[in-house]
Amino acid sequence: MTAAAGELGGIPAPGAWRGAAWAVRRDLRLALRSKAELGVQLLFYVIVVTLIPLGVGPDPALLRALGPGVLWVAALLASLLALPRLFATDFADGTLEQMALSPHPLPGLISGKIAAHWLATGLPLVAASPLLGLQFGLGDDELVVLALGLLLGTPTLSLLGAVGAALTLGLRNGALLALLVLPLYVPVLIFGAGAVDAVRTGMGAAAELSLLGAGLLTALVGAPLAAAAAVRIAID
Repeated sequence: MTAAAGELGGIPAPGAWRGAAWAVRRDLRLALRSKAELGVQLLFYVIVVTLIPLGVGPDPALLRALGPGVLWVAALLASLLALPRLFATDFADGTLEQMALSPHPLPGLISGKIAAHWLATGLPLVAASPLLGLQFGLGDDELVVLALGLLLGTPTLSLLGAVGAALTLGLRNGALLALLVLPLYVPVLIFGAGAVDAVRTGMGAAAELSLLGAGLLTALVGAPLAAAAAVRIAID
């Protein structure tokens, strides 16, 4: 039995919330065991965001205009980079099949895995974004809105990405996963960068942030169910 499969011991009594909490704890423990992989997404994010100002020059107006889009695109790509590992290891060693056969509802377990994925890969991006935004000359209000937008948008990226990762389980073509999820990411990217631009131009960001929140709520309801259905198809 592999280390990942061994983590199935000690599953609590059946229940969606208990199953989700167990999956969060399990996946976070596994993520912390491979600290090198845990930092890859954050390092990628920092490198991409840092290279852009070096490439476009020191013009403050240009950097401030490009900043929101660059930060959001880099966060999107960093999130995409971590998606193949969301289910692949558990699928390869049979752990995912044991989860599907457990007394817990599979959508609850999937929800826990997605939450752990975001805590390990998305939350560090949110925490680093205000500091990286200073490179583009963003003001205090813009940095706050940037962090709020990423706090609402990156969980949506993880939820939507989980559906794509589940649909491509067992396939070795990583480009197919990108083709599936990138169109779904576009609205999040538009509203997230648009919120910071709205603040920069003197308009309020309430509309864009509300749309990001609505998208997150919709993804919270639908994505675990869709991902669970795709996982069952993959393991049957």
